[in-house]
Amino acid sequence: MDIKSEIAKRRTFAIISHPDAGKTTLTEKLLLYGGAVQLAGSVTARKNQRASTSDWMELERKRGISISSTVLQFDYDGYHINLLDTPGHKDFSEDTYRVLTAVDAVVMVIDAGKGIETQTRKLFEVCRQRGVPIFTFMNKCDRPTLEPLALLDELERVLKIGAFPVNWPIGNGADFKGVFDRHAHQVHLFERTVGGAFRAPVAIGNLADPVIRERLDEETFNKVSEELHMLEHAGESFDAEAVLAGKTTPVFFGSAANNFGVKLMLDGFLKHSSPPKPHPIASGVIAPEDPIFSGFIFKIQANMDPKHRDRIAFLRICSGQFERDMQVFHSRTGKKVRLSSSHKLFANERETVDEAFAGDIIGLVGHSDFGIGDTLTTDASIVYREIPRFTPESFALLHNPNTAKYKQFRQGLDQLLQEGVIQILHLKDSVTKVPLLAAVGPLQFEVVQYRLESEYGAASRLEAAPWTVVRWLPASMTEEDLEPLQLPTGARIAFDSDNNPVLLFTNEWSMNYFAQTNSKIELAALPPNNLRATG
Repeated sequence: MDIKSEIAKRRTFAIISHPDAGKTTLTEKLLLYGGAVQLAGSVTARKNQRASTSDWMELERKRGISISSTVLQFDYDGYHINLLDTPGHKDFSEDTYRVLTAVDAVVMVIDAGKGIETQTRKLFEVCRQRGVPIFTFMNKCDRPTLEPLALLDELERVLKIGAFPVNWPIGNGADFKGVFDRHAHQVHLFERTVGGAFRAPVAIGNLADPVIRERLDEETFNKVSEELHMLEHAGESFDAEAVLAGKTTPVFFGSAANNFGVKLMLDGFLKHSSPPKPHPIASGVIAPEDPIFSGFIFKIQANMDPKHRDRIAFLRICSGQFERDMQVFHSRTGKKVRLSSSHKLFANERETVDEAFAGDIIGLVGHSDFGIGDTLTTDASIVYREIPRFTPESFALLHNPNTAKYKQFRQGLDQLLQEGVIQILHLKDSVTKVPLLAAVGPLQFEVVQYRLESEYGAASRLEAAPWTVVRWLPASMTEEDLEPLQLPTGARIAFDSDNNPVLLFTNEWSMNYFAQTNSKIELAALPPNNLRATG
């Protein structure tokens, strides 16, 4: 098969949601259709059974949440699917955001009983900024839900995106009867299955079909008929180009726990999403089918396999064909490297990959020089600028209580910094060199402590820091320029890992006061080398 045909089969997407909306359950049901798992019971139904398919870190298993982002790959209906599993917990990290730079589309899972929640909104904004196509799955329709028209209205009002319901729910909660497919003009009847372990049986017919009609009471039939009539005349029309531009979201209703509506959503997603698109480079764009091999590293994870204590770099292939043992340029060092240890991932299981194509995600083991945002390519002139950095919102001092373990403590911290798990700042004029951790969400501090102890044998003590806002000063400012600065009470000067000067403020008011009284100094929410994003 030629390279164009292979790339046309690729679909690379992530699932985003607020915690408990059903993301992990939906992930497992999608894998069921790809034949990747034999049993895909709901998360709650198998708490005492095996760990979640995509959660490999012990801390994730203990807390029942996804902390790191994993790649799951499977084939379905002629497509080769790369599913990037993003963390869905309350305190997410830069890792979550970075994963969204490596996908061509997202599926947004919304709890139909709660509507749009805060984290969904944050993740949606990252997708909107990149113009990523968004598909919506209204989950838990077998439980009491908000009115479906109100859910659509919320999508359009809160997220400012057009919403086109591909199918429509018939009843909800205990009275949920199924969905009406507006494109095929068919009804898919809902039947509960024990634990949602197997594919739910589905009967199909027309809404006016006697078999369907006898299952619906008069009130439900009239309500659904009226809503469908309203959608036809006043709702969004389906526009394939608007979907691919991220301006309209196709909406699917269902129940992931009962495996109902999942196949409809997956089939609809594959039909209306697109294969990999061209990626921007300094000289223009590079097409996926270009014979030049190129890609960028969006995630690094150490110690996924405790037996080997190794480190894996996740590469999104943007163009061309990957072949194991090929030689490529490493953009940041300018060196040529041989990519001999390449894997495809399924949670913490690995399988050697001999070839891959644009759109695929591969794991590269054993390259300590690789960092977040680095480009690997057969053409040294190609450099991607795909990975942004994000402004930290949480800060804490990390103490090493055991000086005998200093080497392990430092080694572990350096590794986590290179992975992009956290950022590290150093306070100016500090008597002791205690690292100040800076992260998007405070759960990252717990992850750092857990991994330092479990992987490097280094215990640590966390001390809450009083700052809530960080701003970067111009990189041109020298030590002499910093000395005369008049800082508000509680504010401190620090340096990031690239030695850029930053200011730490206790609150927004303090930062605004400094900005007003020092109007000639330009403050930035991100570092001057933002696109390097190596810590």
